[in-house]
Amino acid sequence: MALHCGPQTWLQSYRLLSRARLPRYSPAPVRPLSEQASGKAAPSAGASETLGDHLIYTHEHLALKESLRKIIDTEINPHVDQWEAEGIFPAHHVFKVLGSAGFLGVNKPVEYGGLGLDFSYSMAVAEELGHIRCGGCPWPSGCKRTWPRPFGSEALKQEFLLPSIMGDKVACLGVSETGAGSDVSSIKTKAVRRGDDYVINGGKMWTTNGTQADWMCLLANTSEGPSHKNKSLICLPMNLPGTIKIGMWSSDTAEVFFDDVRVPCSHVIGQEGMGFTYQMLQFQEERLWAVANIMTTMEAVIQETIQYTSQRKIFSRPVLSHQAVHFRLAELSTEVELLRSLFYRAVVLFLKGNDVTKLASMAKLKGGRLAREVADSCLQFWGGMGYTSDVLVSRFYRDARLMSIGGGADEVMLGIICKYMDTLPKK
Repeated sequence: MALHCGPQTWLQSYRLLSRARLPRYSPAPVRPLSEQASGKAAPSAGASETLGDHLIYTHEHLALKESLRKIIDTEINPHVDQWEAEGIFPAHHVFKVLGSAGFLGVNKPVEYGGLGLDFSYSMAVAEELGHIRCGGCPWPSGCKRTWPRPFGSEALKQEFLLPSIMGDKVACLGVSETGAGSDVSSIKTKAVRRGDDYVINGGKMWTTNGTQADWMCLLANTSEGPSHKNKSLICLPMNLPGTIKIGMWSSDTAEVFFDDVRVPCSHVIGQEGMGFTYQMLQFQEERLWAVANIMTTMEAVIQETIQYTSQRKIFSRPVLSHQAVHFRLAELSTEVELLRSLFYRAVVLFLKGNDVTKLASMAKLKGGRLAREVADSCLQFWGGMGYTSDVLVSRFYRDARLMSIGGGADEVMLGIICKYMDTLPKK
């Protein structure tokens, strides 16, 4: 069943369907070999997708993506140039638009404002958000995944999770610190019990949504035990006395300080001391989300480079006609498709309940390195025009670098992969 409808109708229809329990993931049918071998050109990054183009998506996935694409084209992309010039995007407005249409919690329970669908729908949304023509907007929307499912009390979910999914509150994740970025176990921020409250002191760095957030999912040390068992996740309202935010240019990225900030002990998500474990579980979903998102942008950059180089001439010939150019673009497109296969495999295994830490780490590692290759090679073919700030390839060159740093640096991903391969040196 395909649902072709506007955002509000889409949301209402899916909430009704979710009560009837939509069928869970099943692979899309494979196209006949004769059709696969027909030699027809693949659709461009902006073309409408069909069911046969996907290994894991169904009609419902594609209907969701189509509805989201309309919102991106009408409510977001027309304003990107302005937001780029201003150095920040209006998080409350953008998240309210996305939340009202149901796109901030597609795999969250219906009772908390979500659509109750499986993880593959969240990945479909992440892919489609890659069509936003800057990196500063889709990444913050990914921060809506901060809540570690299924943990947390009913009261916390009603106060923080539900309004975030609906787009009424902006959330941020407080994990990284100076000297403790990828090494999460080394964070220094402390939350000390005093009566019925925690008193929090310390600070967080590189906090996406930091200046506009209404609340933070904060990882802090709540005891003096082993570094993997002494941390807790705490819901921290960002307007509490003692909370100081310092914004960074060009993005809603902030340094946040805590000076004797008091938070009720009841704001702990799940069990005290389990925060590190909860966060590590959440990182796997975050890393797959990042891969899904950046694949779409890479594909768009390659397609726009093909279009531009077919028109731009050098020595009376289109740049694209030079073998070095069209061969390189073919190589990059091949690499993107290989990454997509790895990503889909990880998603399918995750849906079946498997541990995909190794595959998610591989996908993020490859996605970050490939993004740098795509950005560098394509910008070179744009020549001087690629060095201007108003074209996608230039923004991608700037923004894609985060992929190899945020959510775990490349070197951390390599360490995780080696651990699963049992090749790390013994201590």
